[in-house]
Amino acid sequence: MSDPAPPRRPTLDLRAFTPARVALGRSGASVPTRALLDFTLDHARARDAVHAAFDVPPLVADLSALGLVVTEVRSRAVERSDYLRRPDLGRQLDAGSAELLARGASAPCQLAVVIGDGLSAAAVHAHAVALLTCLLPLLAADGAVAIGRVVVASGARVALGDEIGTILGAHMVAMLIGERPGLSAPDSLGAYLTFAPNPGRTDAERNCVSNIHHAGLSYDEAAFKIAWLVREGLARKVTGVALKDESADRAPRRIGTAWPE
Repeated sequence: MSDPAPPRRPTLDLRAFTPARVALGRSGASVPTRALLDFTLDHARARDAVHAAFDVPPLVADLSALGLVVTEVRSRAVERSDYLRRPDLGRQLDAGSAELLARGASAPCQLAVVIGDGLSAAAVHAHAVALLTCLLPLLAADGAVAIGRVVVASGARVALGDEIGTILGAHMVAMLIGERPGLSAPDSLGAYLTFAPNPGRTDAERNCVSNIHHAGLSYDEAAFKIAWLVREGLARKVTGVALKDESADRAPRRIGTAWPE
């Protein structure tokens, strides 16, 4: 006698496991009104995130409260419209910012942290300080990694960290930046790690820890991965495809706490 067929689970169960648009239902040949309204709202939130202003002073104040030395810079993308139309301008410091960094540069440092608005300033405002609060103790643990400088960059693309790291003489740069908003995550933060930063580095030479937001990686999980990649990257003198993320092998059985309400 054959085994009975397993019970069928309704497709709607999937909605309990993902914010993705699954099992929306139908109304005639279209989607239900509620699904359409939800889509329209999420699309508006994503557009707003792309165009949101980067509020730098409160961010600098919060970073300074963590005991960090912060410098403000900006890219050559003066207007947001320039930033969106000309990605190359977001990868280069404006002349005044490059001069400011060069004047303040001292001895080479192990790690420079750059916080850039990217395509979602909302992500930076929501998560950057909390992530660094979790990351700093991990970097300061045995075999401490010293942060030489924290730079807040307006109009920034990921590669702007290469020029900043070069000027500061950093062995590695960690760029925390707002990621391209999605319909389920308009405030996702990404961390890009580059050993021996230098203009012209490719994405294949970086490691990325992405999807740091309320429905993605928690601060503790992301900080654990970033700290592992920083330590191993500095020790092996590589990042990118040459450095595989094996942090899960070292992670505690359960990392972190629930997101704050």
